[in-house]
Amino acid sequence: MFWISIAVFLGVACLVGALALFAGGKADPKLEDRLDILAGLKSGGSGNAGKESVIKQGALADVRQASSGLWGAVKARFENFRYLFDQADVSLSAAQFFGISGGLAAAGGVAVWVAKLNPFLIPLAAVIGALLPLTWLLLKRKRRLKAFQAQLPDALELIARALRAGHSLAAGLNLVADEMPAPVGVEFGRAFEEQNLGIPLEDALKSLCRRVPNLDLKFFATAVILQRTTGGDLAEILDKIGYLIRERFRIWGQVQALTGEGRLSGIVLLALPPVLFLAVYNLNPKYASKLFTDPMGQQMLFFAAVTQIIGALVIRKIVNIKV
Repeated sequence: MFWISIAVFLGVACLVGALALFAGGKADPKLEDRLDILAGLKSGGSGNAGKESVIKQGALADVRQASSGLWGAVKARFENFRYLFDQADVSLSAAQFFGISGGLAAAGGVAVWVAKLNPFLIPLAAVIGALLPLTWLLLKRKRRLKAFQAQLPDALELIARALRAGHSLAAGLNLVADEMPAPVGVEFGRAFEEQNLGIPLEDALKSLCRRVPNLDLKFFATAVILQRTTGGDLAEILDKIGYLIRERFRIWGQVQALTGEGRLSGIVLLALPPVLFLAVYNLNPKYASKLFTDPMGQQMLFFAAVTQIIGALVIRKIVNIKV
């Protein structure tokens, strides 16, 4: 059984390495072709015709990707994984990230083997070590997006005041970058720099929405694009969006207060079985090891893990009320 544990551990390490090679590959040749067309280095159409071709290609990319079936959806998930580093403001490449995950997985397995614990814990320690960087990245991303959402109403009101004072929208973005702290100041500053370097403002806003997947920010980008096409009072629209965001925060706070008991009950119920197992294993390791060595114990452990996952999903569905 020890060799089975080693084989599972090596399988996890190989999987991490394969994901690293898949996510950290070379640059996309299609992206290079589009840049060459814009620069006039290839015969993809000269002048405005070539640029319109590139813009249409970028606009239709999401539609083609969505209609490419299950494989397209899976591939899109892996490609969107690269945006996690920008969303979490982490200066790591995908290859470095998966290298760290593989190193921690190996360290976890070696630590269990050196400590002479149950060999069946080696795959579990390897999986936990491999998931630690991903957990850290997701928590950092969640914290940053939450801070951005809290700062967004003030940023929109600042842009609205700048527009009423006679400034352009680009000047309003620059004002947010200068006057407001990170992350909203940093992201709006990147959007201002992109359009200042020649990228259309619509494309700069789309890149901003891709880096920050926030629904209210998409409303802002949509309002700007429609206003530049059809006209209208953009300052008034931004004031209304800011008001809606603040009202949503108020209602969300009430929902969190009403669902606090359910969330606390879920945490206690989900944490009780692992904590109880660790306590029993500390008191009587031979008794608790039956779950790993006995076939019936392995089936019970698998069933317990499945029911824990189902219970977590059900509790999350009950208390996760979107506003």
